[in-house]
Amino acid sequence: MMNKDKGRIAQKGPYEVELRKGKTYAWCRCGLSDNQPFCDASHKETSFKPEMIRVDEDKLAYLCGCKQTKNAPYCDGTHRKL
Repeated sequence: MMNKDKGRIAQKGPYEVELRKGKTYAWCRCGLSDNQPFCDASHKETSFKPEMIRVDEDKLAYLCGCKQTKNAPYCDGTHRKL
């Protein structure tokens, strides 16, 4: 499922990931990446662009897997309503 405003649902739940201080990550918005939750440039044929993430400290994060969050790139529980 994919429309012009929301990406394809990659999974109905968050991805638990370790983000490292000083490193830049590209969160997949389109849901097409084979490297979820991160971008692999599969969006090239769409209007989607990845969400860039950079953190000030090492941290555990829950990145949205359903691509429907209103708090991109972080999970806000929207997947529970799908």
